[in-house]
Amino acid sequence: MPHRVYFVSGIDTGVGKTVATGVMARWLLGRGLAVATVKLVQTGCRGFSEDLNMHREIMGVPPLPEDAAGLTAPQIFDFPASPHLAAALERRTVDVDRIAECVRLVSAKYDVTLVEGAGGLAVPLTEDLLTVDFAAAERWRIILVCSGKLGALNHALLSVEALKHREMDLAGVVYNYCAEADPVIDEDTPRMIGRAMRQAGYPPALVRLGKWAVASNNVRLPDFSPIFQEAIHGSRD
Repeated sequence: MPHRVYFVSGIDTGVGKTVATGVMARWLLGRGLAVATVKLVQTGCRGFSEDLNMHREIMGVPPLPEDAAGLTAPQIFDFPASPHLAAALERRTVDVDRIAECVRLVSAKYDVTLVEGAGGLAVPLTEDLLTVDFAAAERWRIILVCSGKLGALNHALLSVEALKHREMDLAGVVYNYCAEADPVIDEDTPRMIGRAMRQAGYPPALVRLGKWAVASNNVRLPDFSPIFQEAIHGSRD
């Protein structure tokens, strides 16, 4: 099959991208696909990526050879902030060419590569480059992770609008569990996101990820096939 790259972006920070990425990777592995995950830029860590460690734990696999080679976390910064600021505090600049090359090298060896972003679509990678514009230049398909917390609907609709404005391909939305979500809001938010997706010309592929995914990976996974239609029905090159 063609080597697919999906960019997993949150509608903002702390929405559960890392868990969602790991669970999706586990589901794809269960479909017999070779899957890798990459952390676009890791901030708030030194020398390793905590998010990648969580991916591997959820996937139920040991570290990949590409992890040891530094290909799956090509840019790591100590300060927990937007990549442009975290890099500046170390007198560095985010090397977007290095990131792009690493993703190309990883994706050449796997059926599907999930690239987890840092925060939301508009997070600056450099002073002059937003995450969404980098993903657009790489022509990656997008998966948005959101939840029913107060304010999330606004961020989700703005994210869909930003993708549509750039004529980017939105593969689907993962609607994550949020403990503090009001039940009424939690019920309405997926409906409104689906409506916005249809109005923007996207298939309303929305998969709910329940509380169990946060606490345990030893239960039945949700069906992510609405998001990964291309990946699971394609034929290998």
